[in-house]
Amino acid sequence: MLSKTWRTSERKYSVRHDANISVPVSAGHALDGDVFRPDAAGKFPAIVCVHAYSKADQVAPLMPVGFSHARGHMEGGDPNFYARRGYAQILLNIRGTGRSGGAFGNLGAASIDDICEALEWVAEQRWCDGNIAMFGASYFSRVAGLVAARNPRSLKCIFAPFAWSDAYRDRYYQGGILNWGFSKIWFETLPETVFEPGLWQTWGRQRFEQAVHAALDDPEIRSVPFLVNVLKNPEHGGHRVILETLLRPFDGEYYRERSPDYARKPAVPAYFGACWGVYGTHLPGAFRNYANWSGPAKLTIGPPLYLDRPLYQYAYESLRWFDHWMKGIDTGIVSEPPISLFIDGTGEWRHAHEWPLPETRWTPFYLHEGGLLSEHEFWPGERPSTFVDSPFERGGLTFTTPQFVEATEICGPIVLTLYGATTSTDILWFVSLFEVPADGQERLLTRGWLRGSQCALDLDRSQPWQPCHAHIGREALEPGEVYRFDIEVRPYGIVMRPGSRLAVRIKCADDEKPQTALQAIALGHIARPDSARVTVYHDADHPSQLLLPIARGNRIEMFISGGIPLKP
Repeated sequence: MLSKTWRTSERKYSVRHDANISVPVSAGHALDGDVFRPDAAGKFPAIVCVHAYSKADQVAPLMPVGFSHARGHMEGGDPNFYARRGYAQILLNIRGTGRSGGAFGNLGAASIDDICEALEWVAEQRWCDGNIAMFGASYFSRVAGLVAARNPRSLKCIFAPFAWSDAYRDRYYQGGILNWGFSKIWFETLPETVFEPGLWQTWGRQRFEQAVHAALDDPEIRSVPFLVNVLKNPEHGGHRVILETLLRPFDGEYYRERSPDYARKPAVPAYFGACWGVYGTHLPGAFRNYANWSGPAKLTIGPPLYLDRPLYQYAYESLRWFDHWMKGIDTGIVSEPPISLFIDGTGEWRHAHEWPLPETRWTPFYLHEGGLLSEHEFWPGERPSTFVDSPFERGGLTFTTPQFVEATEICGPIVLTLYGATTSTDILWFVSLFEVPADGQERLLTRGWLRGSQCALDLDRSQPWQPCHAHIGREALEPGEVYRFDIEVRPYGIVMRPGSRLAVRIKCADDEKPQTALQAIALGHIARPDSARVTVYHDADHPSQLLLPIARGNRIEMFISGGIPLKP
């Protein structure tokens, strides 16, 4: 790969495959891996890719297809690409998976200890020059971020797109609402796994059994047959790990241990990223990692399409990153703007030096009676909107802007502030943002979630454009009382074309059918099993609003008339 001013490693080697290498660690077991390296004398930098899946699947000779659950775990990249350009790539199973010894710890500290030791073992091999990188998407990237946060000696850089970085908020309890659906399908991809004994060993039998009985008494959990089965069969395989999160409904040490510790001042150069379509998992983690990383960092947010499987994309971009940090080759990558954002609706990229974009104008779009979403202030006497949330009727509300007259770029964090009340003692808010083209076929862009009883903010971590909730306990709602709920809606970047509209839908369940496999990742949350009447207030005293990041356009407020001149 060349330009007029820079180059990357040449494609000049044949490939040697060393299968089933054994990497000893101090915990007393060994990790199993495969090495793909240049079939030539000499020492080369090494790229370590750590996973919990089948090694063979990572290099299966399949034509890549769009993301699906069946191939979702094939995300380690193409080792032949790197080996032909002078790198060794190691596919390494984390403890308890595949042929690796030990027991699966769900990315706990001991598992990361293993990998830090494994990096040093690789660095000392006769075919390695001592320089190590880490690579891969999703699970691979999660491991890379946790390892890099410890600043291991031989790790020179990571290329780690598509990884959540807050285990509680990004993965298990979005907005404080349990997402059990992803756990159900994910553990089906780990057929050869040895699991740790689980919480009964950590807590003791008495405390563990008390917690299980309490969970079985929870009406929300009891309404999901899968979770009831997990609780009644706690020793069955992946159930042990699912229980570790199911019985820990609040943020705490367990989730912090499985999230990068930014207090360590991670200095390893890191390339983060995601796509707009993975708002249900990786998207917020990419922005959070970039914002809190102490070392050199880059961020790329692509179109709302998860990468093809088996993974091969980002090969050349990662090569530029690895060549710069491990071979000292001038690839030009660090002289470019650190942030690249694909803007939906344009087919083009925009580049930036900071996030959120400095030109952003956060503009309130108020929720109005009759379903209007507009910058216009409230009219006197606007009445609230109501709907029923029940297992028999999952109602909701939709508020829609007038047609855009100007091409308007929305790019950044989004917040929905609701003043609401319920006849129950809790409420689960599910927020969906849609583009509605001129033909009326709405398209889901992004989502947000919040459990009403966990609406208390962590003020030290919150911004007006991005609330962060403490999630350290629940405070039951008083039926009929009006509360303010600040709901984080995951970021998005789009140009709204003239004639299109923007709509926000508010429900208390995620019962709508997904249009794609990617959308399905963000579904599978718990729901309220009781029936309640929900009221959203929107008036001068209760200014419910959608705070939108306007980066370009919308110089004058939207035309409620639609911008259509009246006939004489």
